[in-house]
Amino acid sequence: MIYQPFSWTLSDGTVMAAGEWTAGGGSERAAPAAPSAVVLIVHGMGEHMGRYDHVAQAFTDAGYAALGFDQRGHGRTAGKRGHTPSYEGLLEGVDLLFAEAARRYPEVPVILYGHSMGGNVALNYLLRRKPDVAGAVIGSPWLRLAFAPPQAQVVIGRLIERLYPGFTNKRPMNADHLTTDPAMVERYRTDPLGHGHITARFFFGVQRAGLWAIQHASELGVPILLMHGDDDRVTSIAASRQFAERAGPLCDYREWPGYKHELHNELDREPVLTAMRDWIAERLTDDKRKKALKH
Repeated sequence: MIYQPFSWTLSDGTVMAAGEWTAGGGSERAAPAAPSAVVLIVHGMGEHMGRYDHVAQAFTDAGYAALGFDQRGHGRTAGKRGHTPSYEGLLEGVDLLFAEAARRYPEVPVILYGHSMGGNVALNYLLRRKPDVAGAVIGSPWLRLAFAPPQAQVVIGRLIERLYPGFTNKRPMNADHLTTDPAMVERYRTDPLGHGHITARFFFGVQRAGLWAIQHASELGVPILLMHGDDDRVTSIAASRQFAERAGPLCDYREWPGYKHELHNELDREPVLTAMRDWIAERLTDDKRKKALKH
């Protein structure tokens, strides 16, 4: 696999880090075949696209290309850690991701992939922007949290959001809540690009967007694979169930017994990666069939 970094400049001048994963890098001299799809990766809170190298490898091994970026306030993207000027500012990164895919891979089917907070952003993007995609894979989305903060804390937080939206709460994620794989836990704890920062504007923007997505799930217009582990103590599996029920037949909802928050980083993650690849392959076949019927 070959990784190539690049960057964009956002509307407010912020430089956003991005990258592309493609097949290749082995001893073979023959050029790799053109990808049959491009997967757009949207990472979760406190992390960055570099944590998805092995996921991108699974996609490139299947004959796809992958594009990703570090969201506002994350990774190598410039700006205050854990902050966005608005929720719309999070969608802007996905706008650029789709534009990049169209430039690099015109006419190639697109799959959107989002995890946790990135799953929130991806679902909202599908519902609000209604992009032309073959489908989307959503893992453990932050629609609601798995725990309810004290009501008094919520009231104070909303007041802070109005008066001081950049106020930062530093509360690192408990790595043991993410995965049962000790190696992945250690990688998370020692990751110099990871952080536990989140501002009032970021938190409440994502929180409101999660509830909005559930309320508007029936407006989903493209097929999605929605997955959640039943031992997730970070984001609410009940909220994913609710979204799936409201979305109807376009949502292929699957639960993973005993799995924690990061399905793609679990000790037994190969079945998860295989499920994603198989689902994407089915969507591409369906997409090709539909386009053939139009002609």
